Amino acid sequence: MKVSFHLRRDKFDKEGYAPIRMLISANGFKVFKSIPGVRSKEKYWDEKKERIKPSKPKENYNFHIEYNRKLDEKETQIKGLFRYMLLNDIIPTKDFIQSKLKEDLNGLNVVHKFFPSFQEFIDTNKSVKSERTIKGYVTNKNFLTDFETFTGYKLHFGSIDREFYEKLRDYAFEEREARNNYFFKIISVLKTFMNWAYERGYHENLAYQRFKRQEDETEVIYLTMDELMTLYNHEFESKRLEHVRDVYCFGCFTGLRYSDIKQLRASNIFDNHLRINVQKTRTIDHKIPLNVYSKAILDKYRDTVYEPLPVISGQKFNKYIKECCEEVEINTPTTITRYIGQKRIDKTFPKHELITSHTARKTFVTNSLILGMKEMIVRDITGKNGQSEPPKTDKSEQCK
Repeated sequence: MKVSFHLRRDKFDKEGYAPIRMLISANGFKVFKSIPGVRSKEKYWDEKKERIKPSKPKENYNFHIEYNRKLDEKETQIKGLFRYMLLNDIIPTKDFIQSKLKEDLNGLNVVHKFFPSFQEFIDTNKSVKSERTIKGYVTNKNFLTDFETFTGYKLHFGSIDREFYEKLRDYAFEEREARNNYFFKIISVLKTFMNWAYERGYHENLAYQRFKRQEDETEVIYLTMDELMTLYNHEFESKRLEHVRDVYCFGCFTGLRYSDIKQLRASNIFDNHLRINVQKTRTIDHKIPLNVYSKAILDKYRDTVYEPLPVISGQKFNKYIKECCEEVEINTPTTITRYIGQKRIDKTFPKHELITSHTARKTFVTNSLILGMKEMIVRDITGKNGQSEPPKTDKSEQCK
Protein backbone atom coordinates (compact mmCIF):
# COMPACT_ATOMS: atom_id res chain seq x y z
CA MET A 1 0.00 0.00 0.00
CA LYS A 2 1.26 3.46 -0.93
CA VAL A 3 0.20 7.05 -0.31
CA SER A 4 1.18 9.99 -2.54
CA PHE A 5 0.12 13.55 -3.32
CA HIS A 6 -0.27 15.34 -6.61
CA LEU A 7 -1.42 18.67 -8.01
CA ARG A 8 -4.85 18.70 -9.66
CA ARG A 9 -3.73 20.27 -12.91
CA ASP A 10 -7.25 19.97 -14.28
CA LYS A 11 -8.57 22.25 -11.53
CA PHE A 12 -6.62 25.51 -11.76
CA ASP A 13 -8.64 28.53 -10.69
CA LYS A 14 -8.42 32.09 -12.09
CA GLU A 15 -5.51 32.92 -9.78
CA GLY A 16 -3.52 29.92 -10.96
CA TYR A 17 -4.02 27.74 -7.88
CA ALA A 18 -4.95 24.05 -8.01
CA PRO A 19 -6.02 21.75 -5.12
CA ILE A 20 -3.76 18.99 -3.78
CA ARG A 21 -5.15 15.47 -3.92
CA MET A 22 -4.03 12.36 -2.04
CA LEU A 23 -3.76 8.99 -3.79
CA ILE A 24 -3.89 5.68 -1.89
CA SER A 25 -3.08 2.62 -3.95
CA ALA A 26 -3.27 -1.03 -2.88
CA ASN A 27 -4.14 -4.43 -4.33
CA GLY A 28 -4.84 -3.00 -7.78
CA PHE A 29 -7.31 -0.31 -6.71
CA LYS A 30 -6.94 3.42 -6.10
CA VAL A 31 -8.63 5.78 -3.68
CA PHE A 32 -8.49 9.55 -4.24
CA LYS A 33 -9.07 12.10 -1.52
CA SER A 34 -8.77 15.86 -1.78
CA ILE A 35 -6.98 17.65 1.06
CA PRO A 36 -9.37 20.45 2.12
CA GLY A 37 -7.92 23.95 2.09
CA VAL A 38 -4.55 22.95 0.58
CA ARG A 39 -3.66 24.43 -2.84
CA SER A 40 -0.63 25.49 -4.82
CA LYS A 41 0.48 27.15 -8.03
CA GLU A 42 2.25 25.04 -10.62
CA LYS A 43 5.60 26.77 -10.05
CA TYR A 44 5.55 26.02 -6.31
CA TRP A 45 4.73 22.33 -6.55
CA ASP A 46 7.70 19.96 -6.12
CA GLU A 47 6.76 16.87 -8.11
CA LYS A 48 9.57 14.76 -6.66
CA LYS A 49 9.10 15.66 -2.98
CA GLU A 50 5.29 15.96 -3.33
CA ARG A 51 5.35 19.12 -1.26
CA ILE A 52 4.97 22.88 -1.82
CA LYS A 53 8.13 24.95 -2.30
CA PRO A 54 8.41 28.30 -0.54
CA SER A 55 7.56 31.44 -2.47
CA LYS A 56 10.33 33.85 -3.40
CA PRO A 57 11.15 36.79 -1.07
CA LYS A 58 9.43 39.42 -3.21
CA GLU A 59 6.32 37.27 -3.80
CA ASN A 60 3.26 36.96 -1.60
CA TYR A 61 3.64 34.26 1.07
CA ASN A 62 2.15 31.01 -0.25
CA PHE A 63 1.55 29.30 3.13
CA HIS A 64 3.88 26.45 2.20
CA ILE A 65 4.71 25.72 5.88
CA GLU A 66 1.07 25.37 6.94
CA TYR A 67 0.06 23.41 3.83
CA ASN A 68 3.02 21.03 4.01
CA ARG A 69 2.27 20.38 7.68
CA LYS A 70 -1.24 19.33 6.70
CA LEU A 71 0.18 16.99 4.08
CA ASP A 72 2.62 15.53 6.64
CA GLU A 73 -0.18 14.97 9.13
CA LYS A 74 -2.38 13.28 6.54
CA GLU A 75 0.49 11.03 5.41
CA THR A 76 1.16 10.05 9.04
CA GLN A 77 -2.50 9.20 9.53
CA ILE A 78 -2.64 7.04 6.41
CA LYS A 79 0.53 5.20 7.40
CA GLY A 80 -1.08 4.63 10.79
CA LEU A 81 -4.08 3.15 8.99
CA PHE A 82 -1.77 0.85 7.02
CA ARG A 83 -0.14 -0.30 10.26
CA TYR A 84 -3.54 -0.82 11.89
CA MET A 85 -4.67 -3.04 9.01
CA LEU A 86 -1.44 -5.01 9.05
CA LEU A 87 -1.57 -5.71 12.79
CA ASN A 88 -5.23 -6.71 12.58
CA ASP A 89 -4.76 -8.94 9.52
CA ILE A 90 -7.16 -6.78 7.55
CA ILE A 91 -7.05 -7.25 3.79
CA PRO A 92 -7.34 -3.77 2.26
CA THR A 93 -10.41 -3.12 0.16
CA LYS A 94 -11.59 0.05 -1.51
CA ASP A 95 -14.77 0.20 0.58
CA PHE A 96 -12.85 -0.25 3.84
CA ILE A 97 -10.34 2.51 2.98
CA GLN A 98 -13.11 4.90 1.94
CA SER A 99 -15.09 4.23 5.12
CA LYS A 100 -12.02 4.83 7.31
CA LEU A 101 -11.25 8.13 5.56
CA LYS A 102 -14.57 9.41 6.91
CA GLU A 103 -13.47 8.68 10.49
CA ASP A 104 -10.92 10.14 12.88
CA LEU A 105 -7.79 8.20 11.99
CA ASN A 106 -5.87 9.43 15.04
CA GLY A 107 -7.49 6.77 17.23
CA LEU A 108 -6.08 3.82 15.31
CA ASN A 109 -2.78 3.65 17.17
CA VAL A 110 -4.15 1.23 19.80
CA VAL A 111 -4.83 -2.13 18.18
CA HIS A 112 -7.49 -4.45 19.58
CA LYS A 113 -7.73 -7.68 17.65
CA PHE A 114 -11.12 -9.35 17.36
CA PHE A 115 -10.54 -12.86 18.71
CA PRO A 116 -8.12 -11.94 21.53
CA SER A 117 -10.67 -9.33 22.59
CA PHE A 118 -13.42 -11.98 22.46
CA GLN A 119 -11.33 -14.17 24.77
CA GLU A 120 -10.87 -11.21 27.08
CA PHE A 121 -14.66 -10.77 27.05
CA ILE A 122 -15.08 -14.43 28.07
CA ASP A 123 -12.44 -14.26 30.79
CA THR A 124 -13.79 -11.09 32.39
CA ASN A 125 -17.29 -12.61 32.60
CA LYS A 126 -16.29 -15.88 34.25
CA SER A 127 -16.71 -14.45 37.73
CA VAL A 128 -20.15 -12.93 37.08
CA LYS A 129 -21.84 -15.28 34.59
CA SER A 130 -23.04 -18.86 35.02
CA GLU A 131 -20.99 -21.77 33.73
CA ARG A 132 -23.63 -22.43 31.09
CA THR A 133 -23.45 -18.85 29.83
CA ILE A 134 -19.65 -18.99 29.59
CA LYS A 135 -19.87 -22.24 27.63
CA GLY A 136 -22.23 -20.47 25.26
CA TYR A 137 -19.71 -17.66 24.78
CA VAL A 138 -16.96 -20.19 24.00
CA THR A 139 -19.22 -21.99 21.51
CA ASN A 140 -19.97 -18.65 19.87
CA LYS A 141 -16.27 -17.79 19.56
CA ASN A 142 -15.52 -21.21 18.05
CA PHE A 143 -18.36 -20.80 15.54
CA LEU A 144 -16.98 -17.44 14.39
CA THR A 145 -13.47 -18.91 14.16
CA ASP A 146 -14.79 -21.72 11.93
CA PHE A 147 -16.65 -19.14 9.84
CA GLU A 148 -13.47 -17.11 9.25
CA THR A 149 -11.47 -20.24 8.37
CA PHE A 150 -14.10 -21.55 5.95
CA THR A 151 -14.99 -18.30 4.19
CA GLY A 152 -11.67 -16.43 4.40
CA TYR A 153 -13.62 -13.38 5.63
CA LYS A 154 -11.25 -11.75 8.13
CA LEU A 155 -12.92 -10.72 11.34
CA HIS A 156 -11.95 -7.44 12.91
CA PHE A 157 -14.07 -4.82 14.60
CA GLY A 158 -14.44 -2.82 11.40
CA SER A 159 -15.65 -5.80 9.34
CA ILE A 160 -18.73 -6.55 11.47
CA ASP A 161 -21.18 -5.02 9.02
CA ARG A 162 -24.08 -5.92 6.75
CA GLU A 163 -21.86 -7.92 4.40
CA PHE A 164 -20.55 -9.92 7.36
CA TYR A 165 -24.08 -10.59 8.63
CA GLU A 166 -25.21 -11.95 5.28
CA LYS A 167 -22.12 -14.13 4.87
CA LEU A 168 -22.47 -15.49 8.41
CA ARG A 169 -26.16 -16.22 7.84
CA ASP A 170 -25.43 -18.09 4.61
CA TYR A 171 -22.62 -20.04 6.28
CA ALA A 172 -24.86 -20.98 9.23
CA PHE A 173 -27.77 -22.16 7.09
CA GLU A 174 -26.01 -23.63 4.05
CA GLU A 175 -22.77 -25.07 5.46
CA ARG A 176 -23.61 -25.80 9.10
CA GLU A 177 -27.34 -26.45 8.58
CA ALA A 178 -27.92 -24.53 11.80
CA ARG A 179 -31.48 -23.87 12.91
CA ASN A 180 -32.78 -20.32 12.96
CA ASN A 181 -32.77 -20.12 16.75
CA TYR A 182 -29.15 -21.29 16.89
CA PHE A 183 -28.10 -18.62 14.38
CA PHE A 184 -29.95 -15.87 16.22
CA LYS A 185 -28.31 -16.98 19.47
CA ILE A 186 -24.96 -16.49 17.74
CA ILE A 187 -26.06 -12.99 16.73
CA SER A 188 -27.29 -12.23 20.25
CA VAL A 189 -23.97 -13.15 21.87
CA LEU A 190 -22.03 -11.32 19.15
CA LYS A 191 -24.00 -8.12 19.83
CA THR A 192 -23.35 -8.50 23.56
CA PHE A 193 -19.62 -8.81 22.85
CA MET A 194 -19.60 -5.86 20.45
CA ASN A 195 -21.40 -3.71 23.05
CA TRP A 196 -18.84 -4.75 25.66
CA ALA A 197 -15.96 -3.85 23.32
CA TYR A 198 -17.56 -0.54 22.29
CA GLU A 199 -17.93 0.53 25.92
CA ARG A 200 -14.19 -0.07 26.37
CA GLY A 201 -13.27 1.99 23.34
CA TYR A 202 -12.04 -0.98 21.31
CA HIS A 203 -13.99 0.15 18.24
CA GLU A 204 -16.46 2.74 16.96
CA ASN A 205 -18.36 0.51 14.56
CA LEU A 206 -22.11 0.52 15.33
CA ALA A 207 -23.32 -1.37 12.24
CA TYR A 208 -23.91 -4.47 14.38
CA GLN A 209 -26.75 -2.72 16.20
CA ARG A 210 -28.91 -3.17 13.10
CA PHE A 211 -28.49 -6.97 13.09
CA LYS A 212 -31.88 -8.63 13.52
CA ARG A 213 -32.49 -11.24 16.20
CA GLN A 214 -35.87 -12.95 15.84
CA GLU A 215 -36.25 -16.48 17.16
CA ASP A 216 -38.85 -19.00 16.02
CA GLU A 217 -41.31 -20.33 18.54
CA THR A 218 -40.60 -23.87 19.73
CA GLU A 219 -42.85 -26.58 21.11
CA VAL A 220 -43.31 -26.87 24.87
CA ILE A 221 -42.27 -30.40 25.81
CA TYR A 222 -43.75 -31.47 29.15
CA LEU A 223 -45.30 -34.45 30.92
CA THR A 224 -49.05 -34.52 31.36
CA MET A 225 -50.31 -35.13 34.89
CA ASP A 226 -51.09 -38.76 33.99
CA GLU A 227 -47.57 -39.25 32.61
CA LEU A 228 -46.01 -37.52 35.61
CA MET A 229 -47.89 -39.62 38.16
CA THR A 230 -47.15 -42.81 36.22
CA LEU A 231 -43.46 -41.94 36.36
CA TYR A 232 -43.68 -40.93 40.04
CA ASN A 233 -45.35 -44.20 41.13
CA HIS A 234 -43.27 -46.57 39.01
CA GLU A 235 -41.03 -49.05 40.85
CA PHE A 236 -37.61 -49.15 39.21
CA GLU A 237 -35.31 -52.10 39.76
CA SER A 238 -32.33 -49.81 39.12
CA LYS A 239 -31.43 -47.48 41.99
CA ARG A 240 -29.71 -45.25 39.45
CA LEU A 241 -32.96 -44.72 37.55
CA GLU A 242 -34.97 -44.43 40.75
CA HIS A 243 -32.73 -41.59 41.95
CA VAL A 244 -32.96 -39.76 38.65
CA ARG A 245 -36.75 -40.19 38.58
CA ASP A 246 -37.08 -38.73 42.08
CA VAL A 247 -34.98 -35.68 41.27
CA TYR A 248 -36.86 -35.10 38.01
CA CYS A 249 -40.25 -35.39 39.71
CA PHE A 250 -39.08 -33.03 42.44
CA GLY A 251 -38.42 -30.47 39.69
CA CYS A 252 -41.88 -31.13 38.24
CA PHE A 253 -43.52 -30.50 41.65
CA THR A 254 -41.52 -27.38 42.58
CA GLY A 255 -40.60 -25.71 39.27
CA LEU A 256 -36.94 -25.52 40.31
CA ARG A 257 -34.21 -25.40 37.68
CA TYR A 258 -31.81 -28.33 37.78
CA SER A 259 -28.97 -25.94 38.61
CA ASP A 260 -30.85 -24.85 41.75
CA ILE A 261 -31.72 -28.43 42.71
CA LYS A 262 -28.00 -29.24 42.60
CA GLN A 263 -27.33 -26.36 45.02
CA LEU A 264 -30.09 -27.38 47.43
CA ARG A 265 -28.99 -27.95 51.05
CA ALA A 266 -30.81 -29.19 54.15
CA SER A 267 -30.71 -25.64 55.51
CA ASN A 268 -32.92 -24.53 52.60
CA ILE A 269 -35.74 -26.89 53.61
CA PHE A 270 -38.58 -25.93 55.95
CA ASP A 271 -41.82 -27.70 56.86
CA ASN A 272 -43.92 -26.49 53.94
CA HIS A 273 -41.52 -24.57 51.73
CA LEU A 274 -37.99 -24.02 50.47
CA ARG A 275 -35.95 -20.85 50.76
CA ILE A 276 -33.16 -20.58 48.22
CA ASN A 277 -30.93 -18.10 46.45
CA VAL A 278 -31.69 -18.64 42.77
CA GLN A 279 -28.43 -19.13 40.86
CA LYS A 280 -29.55 -17.96 37.41
CA THR A 281 -31.41 -14.78 38.40
CA ARG A 282 -29.47 -14.18 41.65
CA THR A 283 -32.74 -13.83 43.53
CA ILE A 284 -32.10 -13.85 47.28
CA ASP A 285 -34.26 -15.79 49.78
CA HIS A 286 -36.77 -16.99 47.19
CA LYS A 287 -39.68 -18.93 48.72
CA ILE A 288 -41.04 -22.05 46.98
CA PRO A 289 -43.99 -24.02 48.41
CA LEU A 290 -43.75 -27.79 48.89
CA ASN A 291 -46.68 -30.10 48.11
CA VAL A 292 -47.26 -33.60 49.42
CA TYR A 293 -45.26 -35.20 46.62
CA SER A 294 -42.18 -32.97 46.84
CA LYS A 295 -42.16 -33.36 50.65
CA ALA A 296 -42.36 -37.15 50.29
CA ILE A 297 -39.32 -37.13 47.97
CA LEU A 298 -37.31 -35.08 50.48
CA ASP A 299 -38.38 -37.34 53.34
CA LYS A 300 -37.20 -40.36 51.38
CA TYR A 301 -33.59 -39.12 51.39
CA ARG A 302 -33.49 -37.49 54.82
CA ASP A 303 -30.64 -38.83 57.00
CA THR A 304 -29.06 -40.64 54.04
CA VAL A 305 -25.80 -39.99 52.19
CA TYR A 306 -27.89 -38.42 49.41
CA GLU A 307 -29.61 -35.80 51.57
CA PRO A 308 -31.30 -33.67 50.42
CA LEU A 309 -31.41 -35.28 46.93
CA PRO A 310 -29.22 -37.66 44.88
CA VAL A 311 -28.08 -35.24 42.17
CA ILE A 312 -25.60 -36.07 39.42
CA SER A 313 -24.09 -34.20 36.46
CA GLY A 314 -26.54 -32.62 34.08
CA GLN A 315 -25.23 -34.63 31.11
CA LYS A 316 -25.75 -37.99 32.84
CA PHE A 317 -29.09 -36.85 34.23
CA ASN A 318 -30.45 -36.03 30.76
CA LYS A 319 -29.32 -39.43 29.51
CA TYR A 320 -30.85 -41.40 32.39
CA ILE A 321 -34.18 -39.55 32.54
CA LYS A 322 -34.81 -40.67 28.98
CA GLU A 323 -34.28 -44.26 30.11
CA CYS A 324 -36.73 -43.72 32.97
CA CYS A 325 -39.43 -42.37 30.67
CA GLU A 326 -38.85 -45.12 28.14
CA GLU A 327 -39.26 -47.77 30.83
CA VAL A 328 -42.63 -46.35 31.90
CA GLU A 329 -43.64 -46.17 28.22
CA ILE A 330 -43.92 -42.42 27.77
CA ASN A 331 -43.78 -42.97 24.03
CA THR A 332 -46.40 -40.65 22.55
CA PRO A 333 -45.23 -39.68 19.03
CA THR A 334 -44.20 -36.04 19.28
CA THR A 335 -43.44 -33.90 16.23
CA ILE A 336 -41.14 -30.93 16.49
CA THR A 337 -40.66 -28.30 13.78
CA ARG A 338 -37.50 -26.32 13.14
CA TYR A 339 -36.40 -23.96 10.38
CA ILE A 340 -33.14 -23.48 8.49
CA GLY A 341 -33.81 -20.07 6.98
CA GLN A 342 -37.15 -20.65 5.22
CA LYS A 343 -36.67 -24.43 5.01
CA ARG A 344 -39.02 -26.26 7.35
CA ILE A 345 -37.96 -29.52 8.99
CA ASP A 346 -40.46 -31.74 10.80
CA LYS A 347 -39.23 -34.71 12.84
CA THR A 348 -41.19 -37.10 15.02
CA PHE A 349 -39.77 -38.77 18.12
CA PRO A 350 -41.16 -40.97 20.86
CA LYS A 351 -41.73 -38.51 23.68
CA HIS A 352 -39.17 -40.03 26.05
CA GLU A 353 -36.35 -39.00 23.68
CA LEU A 354 -37.27 -35.34 24.18
CA ILE A 355 -37.36 -35.33 27.98
CA THR A 356 -34.54 -33.38 29.66
CA SER A 357 -33.96 -31.73 33.03
CA HIS A 358 -35.47 -28.50 31.73
CA THR A 359 -38.79 -30.14 30.80
CA ALA A 360 -39.41 -30.65 34.54
CA ARG A 361 -39.77 -26.90 34.95
CA LYS A 362 -42.00 -26.73 31.87
CA THR A 363 -44.07 -29.57 33.30
CA PHE A 364 -44.61 -27.63 36.53
CA VAL A 365 -45.62 -24.42 34.75
CA THR A 366 -47.93 -26.07 32.19
CA ASN A 367 -49.73 -28.38 34.61
CA SER A 368 -50.10 -25.64 37.23
CA LEU A 369 -51.88 -23.44 34.68
CA ILE A 370 -54.01 -26.33 33.42
CA LEU A 371 -55.08 -27.12 37.01
CA GLY A 372 -56.20 -23.52 37.50
CA MET A 373 -53.33 -21.84 39.34
CA LYS A 374 -53.21 -18.12 38.61
CA GLU A 375 -50.49 -17.08 36.22
CA MET A 376 -49.02 -14.50 38.60
CA ILE A 377 -48.66 -17.14 41.31
CA VAL A 378 -46.87 -19.45 38.88
CA ARG A 379 -44.56 -16.61 37.92
CA ASP A 380 -43.87 -15.84 41.55
CA ILE A 381 -43.00 -19.46 42.34
CA THR A 382 -40.74 -19.86 39.32
CA GLY A 383 -39.11 -16.48 39.86
CA LYS A 384 -40.13 -14.95 36.54
CA ASN A 385 -41.69 -11.89 38.19
CA GLY A 386 -43.86 -11.08 35.20
CA GLN A 387 -41.08 -11.42 32.65
CA SER A 388 -40.44 -14.23 30.25
CA GLU A 389 -37.21 -16.12 30.55
CA PRO A 390 -34.75 -16.03 27.67
CA PRO A 391 -35.42 -18.78 25.12
CA LYS A 392 -33.40 -21.93 25.76
CA THR A 393 -32.18 -24.62 23.45
CA ASP A 394 -33.24 -27.95 24.90
CA LYS A 395 -32.70 -31.50 23.73
CA SER A 396 -35.52 -31.20 21.29
CA GLU A 397 -32.81 -29.62 19.13
CA GLN A 398 -31.90 -33.21 18.31
CA CYS A 399 -33.66 -32.61 15.03
CA LYS A 400 -30.70 -30.43 14.21
